[in-house]
Amino acid sequence: MATTHQAVEETTDHSQAPAIDSKYRLIILAAQRSKQLQRGARPRIEIDPTKHKPTRIALEEVVQGTVPFHVRTDGDEELVKE
Repeated sequence: MATTHQAVEETTDHSQAPAIDSKYRLIILAAQRSKQLQRGARPRIEIDPTKHKPTRIALEEVVQGTVPFHVRTDGDEELVKE
C-alpha cells in the first residue's frame, strides 16, 4: 500500500484536472472540500460515504474534476459554494 505522500504525488502526476498545477493546490482544495463534506455536503462522485472518510472523498472529487473552483488574484483558491 502506498503512503499518503506517494499517493499525492501520483495523483498530481496523473491528475485529470488541468487547472491543478501543484500538489499543494490539490491538498488545499481537498481540505476545503473535506470541510464542506463534514458539514453535510453530498459527495459529487459515486462513493459510499459510510466506508470512506471525507478527506478521501474530497481528494477523489478534486482529482476527477467535479469540484469547481477558481484561483483569486492574490493566489488563494476559492471553492464555488454549493
